Amino acid sequence: MTEVRPAMGAPDRTQRRIVGVLALATVLGGLGVGASLSAGALLIVDVTGVESLSGFGSTMNALGAALAGIPLARLAARRGRRIALSTGSAIAVLGAILIIAASATRTPVALFIGLAVLGVAVAVQLQSRFAATDLATPARRARDLSLVVWSITIGAVTGPNLIGPGEVIGESLGIPPLAGIFVFTVAAQAAAGLVVWIGLRPDPLLEARAIAAAPKPAGAGPDADPAAGIRSASATPQFLAMAVVALGHAVMVALMAMTPLHLMHHGGSVTLVGFTISMHIAGMYALSPVFGVLTSRIGPLPVLLGGFAALTLAALGTGFGGDTVWVIQVALILLGIGWSMVTISGASLLTSLAPADVRPKRQGQSDTMMNAAGATVGALSGLVFATGGFPLLSSVMGACIVLGALATVRLAVAARR
Repeated sequence: MTEVRPAMGAPDRTQRRIVGVLALATVLGGLGVGASLSAGALLIVDVTGVESLSGFGSTMNALGAALAGIPLARLAARRGRRIALSTGSAIAVLGAILIIAASATRTPVALFIGLAVLGVAVAVQLQSRFAATDLATPARRARDLSLVVWSITIGAVTGPNLIGPGEVIGESLGIPPLAGIFVFTVAAQAAAGLVVWIGLRPDPLLEARAIAAAPKPAGAGPDADPAAGIRSASATPQFLAMAVVALGHAVMVALMAMTPLHLMHHGGSVTLVGFTISMHIAGMYALSPVFGVLTSRIGPLPVLLGGFAALTLAALGTGFGGDTVWVIQVALILLGIGWSMVTISGASLLTSLAPADVRPKRQGQSDTMMNAAGATVGALSGLVFATGGFPLLSSVMGACIVLGALATVRLAVAARR
């Protein structure tokens, strides 16, 4: 007998396996990214001897991710997710190798280029979460997306702890000790690409197109889609969804990037800074499956508004926290939670709003906009912070929060109409 597939989805077994493959690849890729981001700033100082350039590590990484978003999405639209994601991982491997070579030859320009090329790995992680939605039914789309996002936690937490072992490897290979951690990055990105290349079969995007083109069984109808009320031929709702994700990401990057400096200015230790950032990362990823389920049950718009509410509380905490450490720490946890709510519900909303024929394109545009916003505020936040400290920076980010909330309200009004 021929297996009958449900409308708008795939057999549960196939979807579970695809999500598992994407989650494993994201764990491996996240391990490499987490390791490199933790050492990138230190390596820049080691190679250039200029501390003021250390912040450009994360900026170049975000820039590389922004530049890769649309090309990877176009490749996915033409050849499928498997080709796009494995190609991105292979490019990231080349970036890590270039970083190692640049550190060994003390070449700053090559080092910055390598960090930007390695940023493609971030674009791969972002598009992996979209790949989890290709074959998911609308009712389970946000949940499956959030599971892939959650898997980033392992790499984000484990990666920074590889600096010590990386130094041992660097010394044994005759390269600068700080460059040794990028050997882990090479191995992790190569493994992630291999997992996708071998395991992502059937290709979720190509399979989704085949299912959509196949005749539907009599009486079959699409699953309820929580965003169906605001889908239209107009691209305006889609770009509004992209904007809210980009604004939420910008707020997170700006406040998180200046937290270490703020704590150090108020007598905080390196240990305190590390602990605070770890709690922030936990807020970003640990509860992502909860927000995915919540998005599926009540719809993306209420979760988006809740996310901007959490970001508002975070900005108030950083703006008025001063030297009260626990207030800053609570604010950073709320910052991570707000980012998670906005990112997951916003990505789910965009996937629901975009028609299938332009969906990969819109997803790539969203990733590019998101990373471009992060790179821009990452470069400017230091100037704002130097001018007026956390109070001024938090006020500027408050304006971004208001814009994001207003865009969400506009989408909600469109849904009611």
